[in-house]
Amino acid sequence: MSKKTVSGNNHKVSPRIHQRAQEIQEYGTVTHALPLELEEPVRLEMTEQLNQLLADTMVLRDLYKKSHWQVAGPTFYQLHLLFDKHYGEQVEIVDTIAERIQILGGISIALAHDVAETTQIERAPRGREEVPVQLSRLLDAHQIIIGFCRTLADRADKLGDDGTNDLVVSDVLRANELQVWFISEHLVNMPLVEAED
Repeated sequence: MSKKTVSGNNHKVSPRIHQRAQEIQEYGTVTHALPLELEEPVRLEMTEQLNQLLADTMVLRDLYKKSHWQVAGPTFYQLHLLFDKHYGEQVEIVDTIAERIQILGGISIALAHDVAETTQIERAPRGREEVPVQLSRLLDAHQIIIGFCRTLADRADKLGDDGTNDLVVSDVLRANELQVWFISEHLVNMPLVEAED
């Protein structure tokens, strides 16, 4: 039985599965494709630093989804919705950081095991934690990211990488600061029904 071709060309109808080949770009390198007016050493340093920020942001994103699924107690509804909102915002930040790495000619970290090896954020247990612990864990992760953002923004500014500086300050730092405010307010010990005298 002969194999048919599509539209008279040599493409076979059957898919070619289980393909493997050499990488087209090694992780930790940058290409020279885009005329960005940034020297290779600058782009190498920035992609390395941005990958650290990306890994930490991916972990924070996933902590929000874990908390969204596992939150319990009298504030369940409010926190369930807030965690999901923050998760969605972190998804956008992840994409923005990864795109900047690619723009600089680098390779974005992507897979869970690589993220786990790279992140500075403490690993959460698989099980459910109490709400104050969930909130504290999220704030600790934000604190790591915010501190790293400040250092990275300063370094990008010194190296003349205005695009990375702007991204880190405008897209990552400000969003994380806002989320910290929303989360930390849930840890203020205030009476719910009767005011204290």
